[in-house]
Amino acid sequence: MMLTIPDVLTSEELNSVVSSLDASDFVDGKTTAGWHAKLVKQNTQLKNEASYSQALKETIKNALRRNPLFQIAVQPRLIHSMLFSRYESGMSYGSHIDNALMGGQEFWRSDVSLTLFLSSPSSYGGGELVIEGVEGETTFKLEAGSAIVYPSSTLHRVNPVTEGVRLVAVAWVQSLVRDPHKREILFDLDVARRALFEKQGKTTEFDLISKSHANLLRQWADA
Repeated sequence: MMLTIPDVLTSEELNSVVSSLDASDFVDGKTTAGWHAKLVKQNTQLKNEASYSQALKETIKNALRRNPLFQIAVQPRLIHSMLFSRYESGMSYGSHIDNALMGGQEFWRSDVSLTLFLSSPSSYGGGELVIEGVEGETTFKLEAGSAIVYPSSTLHRVNPVTEGVRLVAVAWVQSLVRDPHKREILFDLDVARRALFEKQGKTTEFDLISKSHANLLRQWADA
């Protein structure tokens, strides 16, 4: 399931993150790419040694933790990796798939990929995120502070930036429910029961949907 999530960051948080990013602290993005992705990756990324890197990551993780749409759609167990990427004119990231396992001494599964847009779409040309599927391609270029989540099992790319600078934060999540189809079923049930509660309160129908949602999560959760 692909899902766009508006306003993940507040305007204050967005301004703080963007103003903290110093172009001189960015290094060749190939350093974090898999052996095949290195061939098509042309961007720069904030080096881990940057003194403010961890604080920015925590700002974004906290924003995701408090976002109800992210929580019910992704069922996150752990947001285990995050990078800040910078694309200048002429840079792109060709078609690739994210590594199934990520980490150093300890490895985590990448079930869900996330791109959080940090630059206004009017401030740069090109640079669309393109997710490839059997039914065709879907293109995303969201407002600054908004994010898209999608299964890490999909091929995707970033079109060449033609002008300006594209800044994004990318992250990967190990979900409590590894199957994307099961996550979508849980998401639909949760959205339906919340809508029913808003209209009618705690009814018998609400309780039955809640029961099904809880029991399916209990059955499918990989905790």
